[in-house]
Amino acid sequence: MSRSHSHPFVPYRPPRPSVEESLRRGQEFHRRLDERRSVRWFSPDPVPLKAIELAVQAANTAPSGAHLQPWTFVATSDPELKRQVRAAAEEEERRFYHDRSAPDWHAALARLETDKHKDFLETAPWLVVAFAQKSTPLPDGSLRKNYYVNESVGIACGLFIAALHEMGLATLTHTPNPMAFLTELFGRPASERPYILFPVGYPADDCEVPALQRKPLSEALVVTRSPAGSAPAPP
Repeated sequence: MSRSHSHPFVPYRPPRPSVEESLRRGQEFHRRLDERRSVRWFSPDPVPLKAIELAVQAANTAPSGAHLQPWTFVATSDPELKRQVRAAAEEEERRFYHDRSAPDWHAALARLETDKHKDFLETAPWLVVAFAQKSTPLPDGSLRKNYYVNESVGIACGLFIAALHEMGLATLTHTPNPMAFLTELFGRPASERPYILFPVGYPADDCEVPALQRKPLSEALVVTRSPAGSAPAPP
């Protein structure tokens, strides 16, 4: 990569821990995240706005296409707006569960015992919607095209979820289909589209989650090497 910069660059010299310390941190990070579960039973106990702000700040550290950061997180704790979101979401869910022919998808969801009822959208103290910016309005009224939007917003949402869990909070990646009603209810521009609806709060005292196992490392990771007889990769 050329070192002839036409834009400002700054040195990057993060501390380099020992191999042992690196692995210890990785193991601890995995241990904490392995305790995370998606929750559909929330406590109505209040959650400070600062917690939402910190989670979004964590999301803002995500890499993105050309560093254009094509996301907007919109949060509400307003009971009336939450009621409207629930009503619209349940109407879409009713169509999904009762009107649409999607036998494979219905079968995949059966073990989670989900249905059209989305009480959590009103019970959780916060609803946070991640919007993906297909393009971004500029001060002169023009639109800037964004790149790798799905990938960028997905990574940001992953960090948002991890930050919530680190603070002892729970969430759910809720994606009623279609979600255009969220654009209208939250007053977002046409250049954005709803990506994920997150209810955020503490798990209810009687919360339960499905007893499911995560994919083992042996199925999630494949370590490869050059095919036999081919030239080795350059160092």
